[in-house]
Amino acid sequence: MASLPTLFYDLGSPYAYLAVERAGSVLGVEPRLEPVLLGAIFSLRGHGSWSQTARRADNVAEVEARAARYGLPPVRWPPGWPPNTLAAMRACAWAGEEFARVAFRRAFAEGDDLSDRAVLARIAEEAGVDPRAMLAAIETPEIKDRLKAATAAAWERGVTGVPTVLADGRLFYGDDRLEEAAEALAGRR
Repeated sequence: MASLPTLFYDLGSPYAYLAVERAGSVLGVEPRLEPVLLGAIFSLRGHGSWSQTARRADNVAEVEARAARYGLPPVRWPPGWPPNTLAAMRACAWAGEEFARVAFRRAFAEGDDLSDRAVLARIAEEAGVDPRAMLAAIETPEIKDRLKAATAAAWERGVTGVPTVLADGRLFYGDDRLEEAAEALAGRR
């Protein structure tokens, strides 16, 4: 039996939001979600986000169109997007997948600012996680190191951006490549 696919993500990425929301239905199985620091990957690859380029408006429109095409709620952009999601990503490393799913929805379906620790505490409650324990954990060297190590391992594996799905030993970068990942899992590619 093939191993469970892995979806590498960062909460700041609207394309990762789209991928996480539909991965289970497209892949036929919910992938394991692996948090990584996209900012660190930007540094390693030598260039950053489209959100800071002349293509921003085009990509924002594309994300909104894809969300509509996929039957997702209209995208509500967090204020000042992209926010600093470092604390939120540490929370994902500690709290796990349900926290990540709730955080994505709160960011891109409700427009919540994931750089706000009060928002992170509310997300923790919604995800069934003790908010005080989470806020304390994200300041520990163990959680900081866990996220750094996950990011380094993803980079070494070939992850150059998010969302990236690891399926059947192959990497598929982009929310628009989920169908190819599904075909690989089904043995057709």
